[in-house]
Amino acid sequence: MFHGLPIGSRPVWIELPVQRLYCSTCGRTRQAKLGFADERRSYTRGFERYVLELSRHMTIQDVARHLHVSWDVVKDIQKRNLQQRFAKIKLKYLRYLAIDEISMGHGHRYLTVVLDIDSGAVVFVGEGRGTEALEPFWKKLRRSRPEIRAVATDMSPAYTLAVRTHLPKASHVFDHFHVIKLFNDRFSEFRRALQQEAEGPLHQKVLKGTRWLAR
Repeated sequence: MFHGLPIGSRPVWIELPVQRLYCSTCGRTRQAKLGFADERRSYTRGFERYVLELSRHMTIQDVARHLHVSWDVVKDIQKRNLQQRFAKIKLKYLRYLAIDEISMGHGHRYLTVVLDIDSGAVVFVGEGRGTEALEPFWKKLRRSRPEIRAVATDMSPAYTLAVRTHLPKASHVFDHFHVIKLFNDRFSEFRRALQQEAEGPLHQKVLKGTRWLAR
């Protein structure tokens, strides 16, 4: 029994016998391939495409409720799609990268993530943070020989050194958030110093509120 494309508000259920074929050479019995569904799946390819389209605009639970199927069916379709698209990333075609680190729960466990900016795909995940976490990625990148044009990172000295060492011809772009934060920190320090040097309440009143003028 298969989930088919919906008619109205409910999906169509298709029930049909599937032939099983015996191979006298290898002695194994296999299920005959169907043109509209994959083996061991309870949904058609058309239904799968419809679920993925809905998933762009709805949560897993909403899609499942709308199509009257279980949460697990929708999740299985999404998981298969991600594996097909991103299981084998070809580094050869990379042009623009983003490198950052994320914290995993408690205990100060970090992962270093490399993202393909064009496709949004995660192309590498390394244990830890800093230059050592990226070493396996640089080895893979050298074998693929892509033409990396730009790399975006935060202002970490470790990332700066890594990019200069392994991608000297690529443009190094600093994360917008960190650039603005650094500017605001320096501007606040400068403004506090002026307030301390200002003579009398009148001069201090002039500086009041100027923190936001440069933003």
